[in-house]
Amino acid sequence: MKTFYKNGRLKTAGWLINDSKVDYWKFYYKNGALKKEGHFKNNLETKYWYFYDQNNHLEKEGHYKKGNQNNWWIFYDKEGNINHKCQLLNNKKNGYCLIYNKRELIKASKYKEGKKIKEWTDFSVFKSENNLNDLRE
Repeated sequence: MKTFYKNGRLKTAGWLINDSKVDYWKFYYKNGALKKEGHFKNNLETKYWYFYDQNNHLEKEGHYKKGNQNNWWIFYDKEGNINHKCQLLNNKKNGYCLIYNKRELIKASKYKEGKKIKEWTDFSVFKSENNLNDLRE
């Protein structure tokens, strides 16, 4: 199925079964740039998704499960560098959040159900306190 803006540009493209979004979908801005893309199952976002700004720069990417953001999500700055990575559960920060500045890890935080419970500015202390010696950046 495809839908279009009044200006004739493509708005959405994807598969429907019984009026329910399924499989891979793409959504576009009015200027024709890709806005987001990913999978649906029973009208709910699932699997891996990508989100872009109107200039085709990747803004964020991550996992959905039954319409909720889950697992690791990666957020980018305007230059395409990773700004932060966060573990989410049902759309809330739940686990670790790693903050970067120009590709350098500068801070780590731990969240439980969306509330910050601890923060580190020394990555070696963060790794040792959390038994994460083989954590990859």
